Amino acid sequence: MQAINPATEEIVGQYADHAAAEVNRRLEGAVAAFASWRKIPVEDRAGRMKNLAAALRAGKTQFATTITLEMGKSIVEAEAEIEKCAVLCDYFAQHAPAMLEAKPAVSDARRSFVRYDPLGPVLAVMPWNFPFWQVFRFAVPALAAGNVGVLKHASNVPGCALAIERIFADASFPPGIFQCLLIPGAAIEAVIRHPAIQAVTLTGSEKAGMAVASVAGQCLKKTVMELGGSDPFIVLADADLEAAATAAAASRCLNCGQSCIAAKRFIVQSSIAEPFEQLLKAKMSALKVGPGIVRTNQVGPLARREFRDSLDQQVRATLDAGAKLVCGGHTLPGRGFFYEPTMLTHVKPGMAAFDEETFGPVAAVSRVEDIEGAVRLANQTRYGLGASLWTRDLDRAEQLAAQLDAGSVFINGMVKSDPRLPFGGIKCSGWGRELAETGLREFTNVKTVWIK
Repeated sequence: MQAINPATEEIVGQYADHAAAEVNRRLEGAVAAFASWRKIPVEDRAGRMKNLAAALRAGKTQFATTITLEMGKSIVEAEAEIEKCAVLCDYFAQHAPAMLEAKPAVSDARRSFVRYDPLGPVLAVMPWNFPFWQVFRFAVPALAAGNVGVLKHASNVPGCALAIERIFADASFPPGIFQCLLIPGAAIEAVIRHPAIQAVTLTGSEKAGMAVASVAGQCLKKTVMELGGSDPFIVLADADLEAAATAAAASRCLNCGQSCIAAKRFIVQSSIAEPFEQLLKAKMSALKVGPGIVRTNQVGPLARREFRDSLDQQVRATLDAGAKLVCGGHTLPGRGFFYEPTMLTHVKPGMAAFDEETFGPVAAVSRVEDIEGAVRLANQTRYGLGASLWTRDLDRAEQLAAQLDAGSVFINGMVKSDPRLPFGGIKCSGWGRELAETGLREFTNVKTVWIK
């Protein structure tokens, strides 16, 4: 495996794949580790998350640099990602024991209750765009619940995968509790089918989700899928346009636009469309593009050349279909996989930037006449991950939230994941939830105990 710096196109690391025998050894080690880990009191398991938080904060500079060199994001954003992982650890260290307590239930028994017992080794197939956060978002609640983790990370961030494995070891987790597998995508099916693996979670593309869910389904193994998104960002006529435009530019260009929950389709009421578009254009155009390792740069490169080229093709196809280019719209010359922050207007269903997920700094703006049209257009997608709604009428906003087909609806705010809130999508954005009490229990056996 090679890690290539997307800002310079230079190799920053080379790693040998794990051979089949090593993969099998690690999976057998996971089974052995689970046998003892599940017996440790939940208070002790959760308490070790404090060690993880301390290790993350102590190595923040080193870990953030690895993220930036391997996948390109701003070093400032990479440092924030590490801190968010530490906050996640603190949260479950404090709250996991209470969330996993047995719950009394009324029945015809003398006593009955519900337990939340772990399943066993869980395989996590994780993406490159948030190479630490996505892993910790799975691992911390799963391990707190008594499971053990096996990580197959994206092949372009092997340094991040190995660093995370070391963090768990340095935080005094027993051997085998969290391990990574350096294997190509083609080897995932055999790991899913391995009897050691009891469940699978994947964060990634729609195509990857279909492939992994199909294999896991054949084996009748539990899955959680967090897939793509084409999140609507609705701006109603009574919205605070300055605040909405600021959040719109930030959401669209965070992580160079390579986020499943980034706002991608901006649906604006016609009466305020022109001033909103002018504000958004100014904010998109002002963003500084360059290597993420330079702290003053705000938008880094896309992670790989083919991602940049695919994004450019989507922009060209959308313009050919009748959309208008307001700013950006080009790759940057020289080394690195950079793409200008881009804004398109007059985007309609049937155009690539509306129908497809755009994974890069491209904002597609559509106009609607009324609120009903905004909701209808927002739901006109096969995705259903998140939605953002901007209005001063909060009572109406709550009513509209019920009509939006999404796993999360943020009113007057940018969609984000938060350890305290369930996170996940519907339709082609996946199923199951991560984080909070709901996510903590996804990989547990919800066990009824009935006593006569």
